[in-house]
Amino acid sequence: MAEEFSKSVEEGLKLSKRIYFGNDRAVSAPKPPTSMLKSNIAFLPTSPMVYAVIHDPAIVDNPDVPSYQPHVHGKCDPPALIPLQMINAVDLRVDCWLNTAVVEVSGSWRLHCVSGSRSCDCVVAVPMGPQGSILGVEVSVHRKSYSTQLVDLEDQTGGKENVVRTHDGGFLKSNVFTLTIPQIDGGSNLSIKISWSQKITCCNDVFSVNVPFTFPDFVNPAGKRMAKKEKIQLNVNAVNGGEIMCKTTSHPTKEARRDAGSIGFSHDTDVLSWSKFDFNFSYTVSSNQTNGGIILQPAYVDDDDQREMFCMYLSPGNLQSKKVFRKDIVFVIDISGSMRGKLIDDTKNALSAALSKLDPDDSFSIIAFNGEVYQFSTSMELASSDAVERAIEWININFVAGGDTNLLHPLNMAIEMLSDARRSVPIIFLVTDGTVEDERQTCDMIKNGIRGESIFPRIYTLGIGSFCNHYFLRMLAMISRGQHVAALDVDLVEPQMLKLFNKASSLVLANITMDILDDLDEVEVYPSHIPDLSSTCTLVLFGRYKGSFPEVLNAKGVLADFSNFVINLKIQNAKDVPIERVFAREQIDYLTSQAWLTQNKQLEQKVAKLSLQTGFLSEYTSMGVLEIDHLKKSKQSDGTKVSKNKGGNVQGERMLLLPKLGIGFGNLTATKENTPPGAEETKLPDGAEVFVKAATACCGSLCNHCCCCMCCIQVCSKMNNQCATAFSQLCIGLGCYSCLSCCSDLCCSGNES
Repeated sequence: MAEEFSKSVEEGLKLSKRIYFGNDRAVSAPKPPTSMLKSNIAFLPTSPMVYAVIHDPAIVDNPDVPSYQPHVHGKCDPPALIPLQMINAVDLRVDCWLNTAVVEVSGSWRLHCVSGSRSCDCVVAVPMGPQGSILGVEVSVHRKSYSTQLVDLEDQTGGKENVVRTHDGGFLKSNVFTLTIPQIDGGSNLSIKISWSQKITCCNDVFSVNVPFTFPDFVNPAGKRMAKKEKIQLNVNAVNGGEIMCKTTSHPTKEARRDAGSIGFSHDTDVLSWSKFDFNFSYTVSSNQTNGGIILQPAYVDDDDQREMFCMYLSPGNLQSKKVFRKDIVFVIDISGSMRGKLIDDTKNALSAALSKLDPDDSFSIIAFNGEVYQFSTSMELASSDAVERAIEWININFVAGGDTNLLHPLNMAIEMLSDARRSVPIIFLVTDGTVEDERQTCDMIKNGIRGESIFPRIYTLGIGSFCNHYFLRMLAMISRGQHVAALDVDLVEPQMLKLFNKASSLVLANITMDILDDLDEVEVYPSHIPDLSSTCTLVLFGRYKGSFPEVLNAKGVLADFSNFVINLKIQNAKDVPIERVFAREQIDYLTSQAWLTQNKQLEQKVAKLSLQTGFLSEYTSMGVLEIDHLKKSKQSDGTKVSKNKGGNVQGERMLLLPKLGIGFGNLTATKENTPPGAEETKLPDGAEVFVKAATACCGSLCNHCCCCMCCIQVCSKMNNQCATAFSQLCIGLGCYSCLSCCSDLCCSGNES
């Protein structure tokens, strides 16, 4: 889908040569960056963008100064996408809280490429940073406004008649959200506000936030170079009250304010062209030792759950004095048929790189699985240079994609191999792209295998694509105190796999517990099994409770030398920290995993309510776009009260329901058929779809059900041009022969009807 989108933008840029801007400037198709010349996705958005959807190239013209346009034959199929020019100003606001950044972008775009007497759809594209979650899009144009809203999947229509289901919109890639605004008049200005959340990355105690903010040259307004306003606001909040120190910044910002534990920066200037690079800001929070704290906050007035809220954070502090656990690690890698091609190659590269990072006193083994199981060694081997070289050679020979997916047996083998691990945190590193039938039984097996205070193998899971059940993998990781990472785009497999390995190989504190469970009347922590603390990032937990929170609270754990560690957590009340919003994504994912495991309808309803309350998407909610025609509403309100139809619908309003946006719970059929991730069948154009339905209906019995027009259509789609021409001529000849036979039988037989 991303490749098709990029090609449509490229075609749109070529089509925009028809637009005449006078002697000041003519638009020409820009060249992609040198590094992307061989890429199929060179024109994917690198900043918030708006595109005109062009089906009929004849409508492309300057809406202000119509010019002579040569006639264009045919239609654009698929439609071309012409990037709109951004005008006046752009405003970026970033608020950083703990491990989450909330981003808001406001700007204005002009439909500069469509004749003033014509109209077209417009697509809003929103690229987001790491683990981005779309929160909302608001569009205002002329007398209409559009705003996204979440609706419960079980009550999408609510008895209303003005609900329209649409196939447009959704995720172009895992981090690029698109939304279609219908029928905008040429020359219109669109005022748009977009908001999303994304994760703040952390490495060596340095926090970084990176926001897609690279605008291509062709979005600058045509004509004379006019100054435009570019405004950036950044607010960083360190809840522990430590001093925030700026490390690097991509845009020249000045300090606007500084308070205890928070700091604000601003960038407000006139520019001749929009930003040519992403907004990046990195900072540190002063601390020379492991530190942590608890933030308390009362429930909101309109919150369905009226229990008090708390947030616990634990930071590794000064990394120079922190010793990481020795590693006993078993890599369990899926090599089924769906992993063929780029997937298996990227997995091999990442696994080889991970093996080379092991210390000599670490131990490892490798299990590859499909319908069978292949072991590098039957016992753990020390990670000597010789063993690593032999392992890489074994990988290159044995990692051949093919066969089915059978997970439980290799997982049991890995647990058995790590049963004798001593003076280490044993780790199972699982990589798969498929769904299996016994997932709930596998989770039960892991639960039952955890005993007392012993260090059970941590399961770090990497799920590839949308055919695997990420909620199953998340639950496996949560039960065992591991971590889960998703690589929904196949080109992210290698970096995500290395990122997860770096986290698994840098543990500094294990078996973390809190005394809070003994002192409160009721408490719920997300996740319920506290993960180990890695030196690469801050550990953050969210919870709800009833009762009197203790004045002193300790966190306990085990250090790499297996000595006990106790830290006093600083407790503070902070009404200005949006705790629920900061942790909504993690809470929704955790509860969804629990709902899937237990098949509990009440939990599903709880997730849906939380999603509607916080604005974060879930598997049990869908996104709609509320369209309001303000002119129609004002005419029908009679100046006093907005009229409603029989179904209770407000006149001048309608809801456009987008396709389901969740990643789902895996696809067992696709796994059994070894369908590679990303190979989802694309939807046919409307005309072709009608033709296919007609063909299927009219000739399902042709050739004794062995051949039909549907089969012919699928075959023709794979023919070269010469073969298709010859086949078309044959069909025309057969058709003419059938017509002559018909005339002979009915018209020339001499029989009267």
